[in-house]
Amino acid sequence: MGYLWACAGAWACGDRRMANALLSEKSPYLLQHAENPVAWLPWGEAAFARARAEEKPIFLSIGYSTCHWCHVMAHESFENEAVAAILNEHFVAIKVDREERPDVDKVYMAYVQALTGHGGWPLSAWLTPELKPFFGGTYFPPEDRHGRAGFPTILRAIAGGWKSERDTLVTESERVLGTLRDDHAGQRTRDGGVGTADGPLAVAGGEAFEQCFQYYYEAFDGANGGFGGAPKFPRAANLNFLFRVAAIQGVASEMGAQAVRLATSTLRAMARGGIHDHVGGGYHRYAVDETWFVPHFEKMLYDQAQIAINCLEAKQATGDERFAWMARDIFDYVRAELTSPQGGFFTAEDADSPVGGRGTSVPPVSDSEDGRDARVAGEPAHAEGAFYVWSAADLRAVLGEDAGLIAAHFGVLDPGNVTGPLDPHGEFRGKNILVQRRSLVETAKLFSLEPEAANERIGAALATLQVARARRPRPLLDDKIVTANNGLMISALAKAAQVLGGENAERERFLRSAEQAAAFVERELYDAARGVLFRCWREGRGVHEGFAEDYAYFIQGLLDLYEGSFALRWLIWAEALQEKMDELFWDETRGGYFNSAAGDASIVLRLKEDYDGAEPAPSSVAAMNLLRLATLLPDQDATGAPHRQTYRGRGVRCIEAFRAQWSRTPQGMPQMVCALELALEAPRHVVLVGDPEVGDFHALVAALHEQLGPRRALLAVTNDTDRRWWAERAPWMTDMVAIGGRATAYVCAEFACQAPVTEPEDLRRLLR
Repeated sequence: MGYLWACAGAWACGDRRMANALLSEKSPYLLQHAENPVAWLPWGEAAFARARAEEKPIFLSIGYSTCHWCHVMAHESFENEAVAAILNEHFVAIKVDREERPDVDKVYMAYVQALTGHGGWPLSAWLTPELKPFFGGTYFPPEDRHGRAGFPTILRAIAGGWKSERDTLVTESERVLGTLRDDHAGQRTRDGGVGTADGPLAVAGGEAFEQCFQYYYEAFDGANGGFGGAPKFPRAANLNFLFRVAAIQGVASEMGAQAVRLATSTLRAMARGGIHDHVGGGYHRYAVDETWFVPHFEKMLYDQAQIAINCLEAKQATGDERFAWMARDIFDYVRAELTSPQGGFFTAEDADSPVGGRGTSVPPVSDSEDGRDARVAGEPAHAEGAFYVWSAADLRAVLGEDAGLIAAHFGVLDPGNVTGPLDPHGEFRGKNILVQRRSLVETAKLFSLEPEAANERIGAALATLQVARARRPRPLLDDKIVTANNGLMISALAKAAQVLGGENAERERFLRSAEQAAAFVERELYDAARGVLFRCWREGRGVHEGFAEDYAYFIQGLLDLYEGSFALRWLIWAEALQEKMDELFWDETRGGYFNSAAGDASIVLRLKEDYDGAEPAPSSVAAMNLLRLATLLPDQDATGAPHRQTYRGRGVRCIEAFRAQWSRTPQGMPQMVCALELALEAPRHVVLVGDPEVGDFHALVAALHEQLGPRRALLAVTNDTDRRWWAERAPWMTDMVAIGGRATAYVCAEFACQAPVTEPEDLRRLLR
């Protein structure tokens, strides 16, 4: 599919040029560039050796297959013969898929952010043959505009500078790299960090919780939901933190109630907005405006997984079934579009898609900044959002008499509803992005309907639109299966089984999907002999071993899957992977986890991520994993001998390694701040004894997950094998039995347990 996309994107397939070295790659992103006139090489020693032999600088371009602005720069510059000639003459050009090599991306993104103050993709960096950066940026236009140098001008200037001032450029690259190395080493120490909170962890952690909450309280957009202004990203870690505040303080407390308000208002605004695909389900990457109206249309698996967890916690915090509906909407989309036949989950769907197709009247749309179509005349036009937008005429043709109802509810206008600054180049002229402009009650009243009847008609109309939309050319599917992203989705599904699993069939469906993904990773992306994970799979296992995020997210997924299914195999595997993660990525000197393992000569700067962004930092997740393992698996065995590692000690040290960050600006690491809960609180457990296939067991499980509360480790003794295993690892559980043959719950704090209960209401009382 990637090859076909590349073929359509650059020139007609009947007039192909000679393919470059990317044609033998498996990455959809690299294959999109396999027929560029640029002589791209993949990241690797062959490219580096050529740069050294020819004494040429390297031009490094990093992106991903569903990145809109990556497509724009590709069409404007990399498919341009004249631009390619400059690149091929003066540079060794290397392409990297950031989803295959997040370690490479993070090194040069750190450089570009330090150089320019911002980052993003496509990432463009110029390196010495020794891989040291000396200039960089993100997207560059194809010509000089508004006082800004275009890409060819920059290429010529750098090529000239390399010939006449090479020593200066090399010296600058070494200086910048040294500065970055010093910064990333020094900021993780506790000596000299400006504003760093000293003293006991409990004091610093309490202050960080309050400061982080205060930040979100003040930054909250009361009119539109979310935090700050445009653009608006669904940064799940923000809401994770707010729900932890509510869980710790109590949802009825003043602080807890405010935290729930900020989080749920944001989720409701997202659900109403254009960032939500009202027809097909799921959420787009982000909105360019502050109202969540106009999205960048790519859909990422990691967003779906994390937003689903936010929705599930909103359901627990409020009891509002609308949040359960939001979560199911995401899972339905993932099941339909991002689930592989083998059981793993695909990475993303693109923002752009071919224009036209049966059942649509979408016209060609321009990509370039001056409003001209960047593609070669005669090719199938591609446009961002073409698959998702609607004209009023489209609705009338597809829906008939229900078109007015949908138009009123979703703000559809004949001239189009994206106007003014939100459509500076007229790309959406005559088109509409569906965004809920009226409440269900208001729409029902407008059409003299009962709300239930209006809801049924709207649902039926959206289903009709989905059928019609399916006749359009779909956006590109990035069908890589990435271990890290699958870990996030496994966590979401396991939590869905807990929170939405009141009906046994639904619970089993969620668990089956999670277990199939975990089994896929075990089968295809795990080398059992060496105990290592691999990064991704597409038409077979990729060559790159897993990075810290793959281990952290997947271990988290296994822990969640154990607590959702109580199958010991997932807990045992999580423990083994944690040991391997510590071996490969742990910083023995300062604590925390490096992004990449030691020994890769192509990584000129070994970094530790210190920001919980679109995805949380590996160390933030790993700290929580370690503390959960410490609660599930006490640090001493039945004889009192220590295990190979002390999970709690390492988890606390991981948190301490980033104290300079989370104490100064806790909103930068809200996921790490969440880990403080387990570091500062005494261990809590709930142990279930009984048959997990029986209804009374399910009733106790459902009672456990009805409301938010402090974190508790969930364990189960479901058979004799479980009992023997736990007898060796947790002898304090030895005497726990099912009372009267019924499923029984033991609620414990600091390994002291209250009287066992068999009734869900009694369990609820003990949890309050």
